[in-house]
Amino acid sequence: MRIAVYPGTFDPITNGHFDIVERAAALFDNVIVAVAENPQKKPLFSLPERRDLVSAVVAHIANVTVADFNGLLVDYAKSENACAIIRGLRAVSDFEFEFQMALTNRKLSPDLEMVYLMPSEQYTYINSTIVKEIARLDGDVDAFLPAAVVTALHKKLKKSG
Repeated sequence: MRIAVYPGTFDPITNGHFDIVERAAALFDNVIVAVAENPQKKPLFSLPERRDLVSAVVAHIANVTVADFNGLLVDYAKSENACAIIRGLRAVSDFEFEFQMALTNRKLSPDLEMVYLMPSEQYTYINSTIVKEIARLDGDVDAFLPAAVVTALHKKLKKSG
């Protein structure tokens, strides 16, 4: 069984993230969407909220599961018997960081492959930070997020604002 881990903060999950999940699910027997704790990013949504949102969005894809993790990604991937880590590449600006991470991960776990997937062109400019800023400024985020996430984001911003 070929298992891949797709890690991220997913604060919140965007249509671009979902596009990568669908692409990975077509390539691997099982994809684990691993929601990272990552307090340095100061996420808007709590870890359980992010995990639940991702779960709701991917629920209809049979070979995708959702979990949360903290610590080293390569250790988590090994604990799940993964053969690959999935990462999305939106633009050239992502490449330098991802290249450094790939080499570091290869040093830490040589048998774990890094697999990079590009989202559909309509999602290449989307990221969670930009989407949250649009929503904070009362902009329309419907084209960027799954419907359940749009609702959750508006609720969260109403509470915090």
